[in-house]
Amino acid sequence: MYRTKDLYRCGLGEHWRRQIGDVTPTAFSRKIGGCEDLIHRLINYAELEGHNGCVNTVSFNPSGELLVSGSDDQEIKVWNWGSKTEVLSYESGHEDNVFQARVMPYSDDRIIVSCAADGQVRYGTILENGRVSTKNLAKHRNRAHKMAIEPGSPRIFYSCGEDGVVRHFDLREEKSTKLLTCHQFRASTGKPSRSRVVRLNAIVMNPRNFNYFAVGGSDQYARVYDLRRVNANGFEMEDNPVQCYAPKHLQGRDHEEHITCVAYSHQEELLVTYNDELIYLFDKSMSLGSGPEQRNSEDDWKGDDEGEGSQQDVPQPQVYEGHRNHQTVKGVNFLGPNTEYVVSGSDCGRIFIWKKKGGELVALIKGDNKVVNCLEPHPYATVLATSGIDETIKVWAPISERILELPQDAERVMKINKRRRESHASSVPLTAGLVRTLLLQRHLQIPTEGEGGTYTRVSFEGGSFDDEIAAVLDSDFEGDDDSSDDGGNGNPRECIIS
Repeated sequence: MYRTKDLYRCGLGEHWRRQIGDVTPTAFSRKIGGCEDLIHRLINYAELEGHNGCVNTVSFNPSGELLVSGSDDQEIKVWNWGSKTEVLSYESGHEDNVFQARVMPYSDDRIIVSCAADGQVRYGTILENGRVSTKNLAKHRNRAHKMAIEPGSPRIFYSCGEDGVVRHFDLREEKSTKLLTCHQFRASTGKPSRSRVVRLNAIVMNPRNFNYFAVGGSDQYARVYDLRRVNANGFEMEDNPVQCYAPKHLQGRDHEEHITCVAYSHQEELLVTYNDELIYLFDKSMSLGSGPEQRNSEDDWKGDDEGEGSQQDVPQPQVYEGHRNHQTVKGVNFLGPNTEYVVSGSDCGRIFIWKKKGGELVALIKGDNKVVNCLEPHPYATVLATSGIDETIKVWAPISERILELPQDAERVMKINKRRRESHASSVPLTAGLVRTLLLQRHLQIPTEGEGGTYTRVSFEGGSFDDEIAAVLDSDFEGDDDSSDDGGNGNPRECIIS
């Protein structure tokens, strides 16, 4: 028997209104679906096995009855998560790790689009005989991390990749369209620099205004573009965002921290997660305009209290912390019918769930033996699908008979994550310039034979000086306490989740 206050917290008034017919089923579902008691009752409902590699993507079909997954094994699987069974499995046609796979709306669940580490964007058609026909639609010059489907459209979607390109797809057309190339901002002018491309990790459509989409990648700025801004000479847009977001302490200078995922709430707030940093929630009032302000000195950057539009006038974003986002390209998402909660995975293998308003941690769930990366909320119910370095997909549902509080080791887990994050942030980034300087110092201090006390540069065995720099940069210097030598799929940082 549950206590009265527990029932009240879960909407006793709404239950009564439903019983007397004073509230519609849809309104009741949206009201009850976000109650905190349901979050406290989330436990593992299903663990779906079948992939032979990291599961890099999970997504529900529009009705929420099916779950689609993609993996390092280059296969795409369709699951009936309710009955915990595999419905379909097919070879994607990709030549490398599948990063994302999604069912197109209003396609009778027969069209699945995907992107992968081979740069290809493909779509598969499920035929009447159960076989799947796949086709390559386009190819990015490097890894293609993510796609964004126009809400409610059975034909139109977008992709982004590490070449900085956003592509537009219409399945009624033979070819895709290059929409734009995203460039980093010049420090001197705040305008896009044609020589520095942003390697894009994420793209998402505004759920309330389909003219806008947001991207994030290898710098600190989340950018929002307007699809109506097209060049007069064609469909390709200028690299001129209408909105730009970044936390104040990351603005205005080069940072190692970069964006791994972006997500929109139903209220058009933009959620941004950073590699080895925190998660931030921005609303429109926090926009920096089309780009960062030009600052000619550190004193200028501190702001002018009397200047209109100074940094002090800009509201600061809500922050969510406790997790660690270092290994892989980690996702972030909202949970609840009204996007009441923020959910993220972590390098520690936990799932973190915070209240969107205020940032209070309300649930901490052990979700993976290694790293949790991908989190997909059910379109209607308080159900969550997750995946990561493990080869399984886990489905979480509010079926616990008792309310689950935060685990006793929650504070310890968050402190360890914070310590590791800060330790990594305080280390010196290994750049090509730094490696060049260190190698020159080492090699220039070798005395030339017969000239005691005289130092000269020596030749490098097996290649040029630039080859040695490249070899150093390609080495993995990052020792991670969470890594395993159990004969898995190599370095977890190579299992990139989008």
